[in-house]
Amino acid sequence: MYRFLLSGRWLGWFALVCALAAVCAFLGTWQLDRRNAVREDIGWVETNYSADPVPFEEAAGYFEEFDPSAEWLPVELTGTYDTANQRIVRNRPLNGRPGYEVLVPLKLADGTAVVINRGWLAIGNNEAGWPDEVPAAPEGEVTVTARIKPAEPTLLRGAPEGQLASIDLATYQEQTGYPLEQAAYGLMDTEDPAPADRPEAAPKPALDEGPHLSYALQWYAFGLLFFVGFGYAARQEALNLKYGDDDE
Repeated sequence: MYRFLLSGRWLGWFALVCALAAVCAFLGTWQLDRRNAVREDIGWVETNYSADPVPFEEAAGYFEEFDPSAEWLPVELTGTYDTANQRIVRNRPLNGRPGYEVLVPLKLADGTAVVINRGWLAIGNNEAGWPDEVPAAPEGEVTVTARIKPAEPTLLRGAPEGQLASIDLATYQEQTGYPLEQAAYGLMDTEDPAPADRPEAAPKPALDEGPHLSYALQWYAFGLLFFVGFGYAARQEALNLKYGDDDE
């Protein structure tokens, strides 16, 4: 009754169904991998974000070679800001608003220089491509509590003088003329002494897995439906052949 399935046409359809189902399975697995990565990131936020700050001496290695398990860990650093080498990072949206982030190297007593992201500034109205005002970093010795964040890759686009296209610490180091810690930077939480005005602090990251699980299940369901559709079509063909033969 189903010998027609061995014909070239039906074998071709079956091969196509298998290929489409394999694509759906791949996309479903990809969504699950993305979900697992997000869940891992959420785990580091839950573990590290509200932890007590650790001295820089204990966390120095993370700035030399980044460890994902240390992301968001608060670190306490004491040094002096090199405001002459302050930079603005372009294209940094916050809650849907376009803007910038402010980077300043913090020079520690032992000569180490760690980049501090002091926060976010809205896009300006006075001059295109620049914020209207950049709050000054504190002068003299300052104690900073900042959370560890990984350096960002180089982008294939330029930036005006005094700006960076991303938090690309290698490019930043070329501009300062002295070594910067390359693997990570500090996302500022507090400064002591605290300035009268400072850039807007970064919000706590959302603890939301997103829709990856539902997307994965949808892709798997699509893959299964291809076989269901193939089976339905094969049964209809078998019925047509059977009743067509009976009519004859």
